[in-house]
Amino acid sequence: MVTRCRIGFVGAGGVAARHARMLAGFGDVELVAVTDLDPDRARAFGPRAVPGVPELIDSGIDAAYVCVPPMAHGPAEEALAEAGIPMFVEKPIALDTDLADRVAAALDRAGVLASVGHHWRYSAAVERAREVLDGRSVRLAIGAWLDRVPPVPWWVRRDSSGGQVIEQAIHVLDLARLLAGEVTEVHAVADGAPPSAPDADVDGATVATLRFADGGVGTLVATCLLGWKHRAGLEVFADGLALSVAEDVLEVRDGDGAQVQRVDPDDAKRAADRDFVDAVLGRTAGVRTSYAEAVRTHRLAHAIARSATRGIPVRLDG
Repeated sequence: MVTRCRIGFVGAGGVAARHARMLAGFGDVELVAVTDLDPDRARAFGPRAVPGVPELIDSGIDAAYVCVPPMAHGPAEEALAEAGIPMFVEKPIALDTDLADRVAAALDRAGVLASVGHHWRYSAAVERAREVLDGRSVRLAIGAWLDRVPPVPWWVRRDSSGGQVIEQAIHVLDLARLLAGEVTEVHAVADGAPPSAPDADVDGATVATLRFADGGVGTLVATCLLGWKHRAGLEVFADGLALSVAEDVLEVRDGDGAQVQRVDPDDAKRAADRDFVDAVLGRTAGVRTSYAEAVRTHRLAHAIARSATRGIPVRLDG
């Protein structure tokens, strides 16, 4: 049995650096190589810099992290799948649903393990929320991502990021699916006015209504017009019960009062990396955030973006 996981990186930006820091703390992981469109950034990343994905594959890696902007997904995942290399793919997994489906099909044909960076699913607060909600029907879910424009130039361009709902608020949508179930229909509107950033064309604010398969209803609000991260999370309501979940806290309130559980967001990020490595090494049967599962969340985010652009409700397949 393989006891050490040799990992390569596609992309050497901030998210890749965070994963590298987490992985460097695992005694059974070796960071082998990295490739990036910016050779200087690749050389400064730490592991050996290589020119491209083919050279990364030839470096003898057991697994790869694909940490690239939304518009750059696809070629790396397909090449890694063809080579039979397990991968951790950062969200969002694509700009559109066609590419996500194509990559999913390539992974399925090759039988390759792939995890996606929806790390909130690994939070102790989210695990507790699922326990509290077990056996209850969620009647209302209210999601929010109220934030600033991230400090990367591609984020404000729709053809590079997909917009805030797809690139950022998708974390909240994934949590809504986990806690409240599948969404069957969305209807969204956006302000049509971009934030004050050079060449920006993404919406500054979006509001969506959601209908869940089990009869519940919900909303999502998102804005990137602030100068700080104001709030990101999900409120869930069932009969006699209210939950508020964010990256760092869970509040549960019922007729007897409120209980608050605080968590370190880095714990969930570390757990997602640990779970992927353990799956690659054959210690576990799979991961919580499979690519196929991420495709369903991506479809939901894309449906909201499409509804906001067209001004009509959009139904999702079962």
